[in-house]
Amino acid sequence: MTTEQDQAGAQAAPDENKIIAERRVKLAALREQGIAFPNDFRPQHKAADLHQQYAAKSREELEAEPVTVVLAGRMMLKREAGKKAAFATLQDASGAKADGRIQIYATLDLTGEAAMAALHHYDLGDILGVTGTLFKTKTDELTIKVSELRLITKSLRPLPDKFHGLADQETKYRQRYVDLIMNEETRRTFKARTSAISSIRRFMEKNEFMEVETPMLHTIPGGAAAKPFTTHHNALDMQMFLRIAPELYLKRLVVGGFDRVFEINRNFRNEGVSIRHNPEFTMMEFYAAYTDYKWLMDFTEAVIRQAAIDAHGTATLTYGGRELDLAKPFHRLTIVEAINKYAPGYTAAQLTDAEFIKTELLKFGVKPFATAGLGALQLALFEETAEAQLWEPTYIINYPVEVSPLARASDTVAGITERFELFMVGREIANGFSELNDAEDQSARFLAQVAAKDAGDEEAMFYDADYIRALEYGMPPAGGCGIGIDRLMMIITDSPNIRDVLLFPHLRRED
Repeated sequence: MTTEQDQAGAQAAPDENKIIAERRVKLAALREQGIAFPNDFRPQHKAADLHQQYAAKSREELEAEPVTVVLAGRMMLKREAGKKAAFATLQDASGAKADGRIQIYATLDLTGEAAMAALHHYDLGDILGVTGTLFKTKTDELTIKVSELRLITKSLRPLPDKFHGLADQETKYRQRYVDLIMNEETRRTFKARTSAISSIRRFMEKNEFMEVETPMLHTIPGGAAAKPFTTHHNALDMQMFLRIAPELYLKRLVVGGFDRVFEINRNFRNEGVSIRHNPEFTMMEFYAAYTDYKWLMDFTEAVIRQAAIDAHGTATLTYGGRELDLAKPFHRLTIVEAINKYAPGYTAAQLTDAEFIKTELLKFGVKPFATAGLGALQLALFEETAEAQLWEPTYIINYPVEVSPLARASDTVAGITERFELFMVGREIANGFSELNDAEDQSARFLAQVAAKDAGDEEAMFYDADYIRALEYGMPPAGGCGIGIDRLMMIITDSPNIRDVLLFPHLRRED
């Protein structure tokens, strides 16, 4: 029988349906023998561990003290030397930070005639179980000399061509399972993501934060200015919303006496999709009683720096070919200071002239809401002129009250709040502020949001009467912050698209 591997050098790729049909025939034969999809093989070793433990051993040392190995993996390569010998490469889950592939060597004498005949018909993508001993080839490659060989799982679909891999980007996102099989870089990205999230959890727990879980179905969408997804609860016969943020529930817990809480959560926002936006995304939100936004900035900086070190090995990263140093103290600028630094040319009088800024925004294709005050207009101008230029980690501080409905107002400067947003590589990574714990002030802010919604702002907040009731019981002064995990992972893993750091990003339906 001509194997799929024998056709690897052919100019025209084999028809996939034909290959699948051939593999189904092989599976049918296995079923007849009663040996399809066994579940009694238990691997005892991982490829990466074997490389780390025995790579430095010489051929003579491995021969003198034989090491028995029991390993399972997906066959990624196969080279046959007639019917008497064959090499293959197996890949297991131990890769990414170390080599997750290992070569196996099967011979007629040691492996046996039946196993060798079966190996001849195995296909790339099949999952095999092997038992054998370690040795090194003449080229010093660590290899398993196979004494027992079993087919654990028959692969019915062919893997992408090994020389071109999975090239189409949308296919990589849509068929992430194939992307993970074929691309070590993808596996490395998601292991780094897990390492970073684990680091964040350890850091929070070390600083006496308690991890909690709050509802994902809300009766009132709150905690952020965003457009929600709506759904319907049949038993209660009521409209509900997928959460846009856990903020108001977490602050209810601070009211209840939990001084430090955090949640690594999934949020849902029914808004645009882009290289930086996905309809559902991961954030870490945390709240600490008896702190303020200045404390939060120091703490947030420390959280992010440690996550980068634990996931990447260093706080000095490279993103898009450009260095990003998270080890240095993060910069701090007001909105107006950032405009002056990154879009010089505006006068002080112009930046305090609402009509001038409205005219200037029109040049960028931005038409502000009629209710927008000077602070909101300055923020819009910052977003158009300066935000994309904030490469080094920079806190933009002192946001206007009208765009910060949950933040504590400054005690010294009218019209601004004790709020910051953290930017790096030209995008927002975190948002935090001293929390507003004045129930009457919060009620008035909610009413202003309702007015904005009535005026056409779909992202304005609803009035949450129960949250006001909670504040009326008394919440200690506190600081709270949300860190966008997905965007942070983009930076840590040098990924240009948010879909690169989401295992299963949202895509349009297949035709």
